[in-house]
Amino acid sequence: MSAGGAFGGNRGLRPVPPEKGVFPLDHMHLCDVEKKEYLNCLKSAGHKSEECRHLSKKYLECRMENAIAGI
Repeated sequence: MSAGGAFGGNRGLRPVPPEKGVFPLDHMHLCDVEKKEYLNCLKSAGHKSEECRHLSKKYLECRMENAIAGI
């Protein structure tokens, strides 16, 4: 058996959360329009994400552009 225990991992070390994540949360709601467009597309397309990929890209671009503003 390894030093990490039967199920793996070292029980002595604490996991470290990422610093503010990849994109900080959109507390200022700067991308709500893009988010609603994407969610509406998903709903009307029967949750087939490939049909709404252009809107997903638009939403993520908005998040990247506004990531610093939300910090």
